[in-house]
Amino acid sequence: MINNSSIHKWDRLRQKQLDTQFTNQLQAGMNCSMFEAKAILNLVYEVYSPFFDNSAGMKPGQLNFEVVSIENSPKEQLSNCQMQTVVLTLDAGEEDLLIRQNQGVIELRRHRLERISNEAFQQGGLLTVEDIANRLLNCGERTVTRDLYALKQKDIILPLRSTIKDMGRAITHRELIVRYWLSGMEFSEIKRRTNHSIEAIANYVDKFKRVIALAKDNYEIHTISFLVKISKTLAQQYYDLFENATIVQQRKVELDDLLKKKIVQP
Repeated sequence: MINNSSIHKWDRLRQKQLDTQFTNQLQAGMNCSMFEAKAILNLVYEVYSPFFDNSAGMKPGQLNFEVVSIENSPKEQLSNCQMQTVVLTLDAGEEDLLIRQNQGVIELRRHRLERISNEAFQQGGLLTVEDIANRLLNCGERTVTRDLYALKQKDIILPLRSTIKDMGRAITHRELIVRYWLSGMEFSEIKRRTNHSIEAIANYVDKFKRVIALAKDNYEIHTISFLVKISKTLAQQYYDLFENATIVQQRKVELDDLLKKKIVQP
């Protein structure tokens, strides 16, 4: 006899979701079709979503979690850091179930990794690899590192403490943001891709422009880093990026205008 338990597994899991319970009760109590029940459910979300979003209570699948506040200096020892309580969504119900069913466990874990990292960041906190591996997703730190690398290959940079503060061997998000800008992306698109604020993006681009202007005025790298108030390494990265990156015509014109005006004050 064929064991069909796996065939019905996804249906059984869906029965545990609140949306499914709601549509089931509509069908049973009002003799609705599935199509009608889902239409009513969508209407409820449309009308009451502002109240759902502003509710102080947590939704099913969420939890309170203590993370390091984004306000801490990267040089601050973890034991002395200010902490921030955030609400994270470990299980988003049907959304996660569809990913698990269609794309598998690895893609679900990466989807959750991206979601909880952004949720913490949007609430003023920063997760660490240790948080994610040992306390949230219950996997190895190397697994999380591989997931971060896979996301990076898709140009998805998660706002973890290491990437935001440029700690350890983390990627340099400043260089990536400037590269996006040189390729012609607007700040709003860069914000969506990197989860940095418009103000932070504008600041990175402004410092990049000043590095190039000073370099074209024949200042040495260590002098440029002092004037712009960035590290010598970052100043060199910015200049190398200017020399080697593909720059769209729009950005070339913008940089040429800057060089003509020589707005290089720190």
